[in-house]
Amino acid sequence: MKDAELIYADLAEVMRSAFPDRDYDGEVGPATCVFADIGLASIDLIVLAERLEGFYGVKLPFGTFLNGLRKQGATDVQLGSLVAFLRQNIPA
Repeated sequence: MKDAELIYADLAEVMRSAFPDRDYDGEVGPATCVFADIGLASIDLIVLAERLEGFYGVKLPFGTFLNGLRKQGATDVQLGSLVAFLRQNIPA
């Protein structure tokens, strides 16, 4: 299982590449929300998912992940949840 700090670094790299016109100056941590805090739109989340699959070279079950969040009543995606999902689904 890949270390969470490394995944945060990977995520930052992928996001800078996918959304070069967006800069988020706030504190980034597990409670940071991709919609409310970072300002991504739902289509951006799809782009991010595709970029992460390319970065890691694996097909990731994002649909299952998002459905699980929806069932829990989540209206946004916290980076902590995304990192936990990636830790479970990417090769070490």
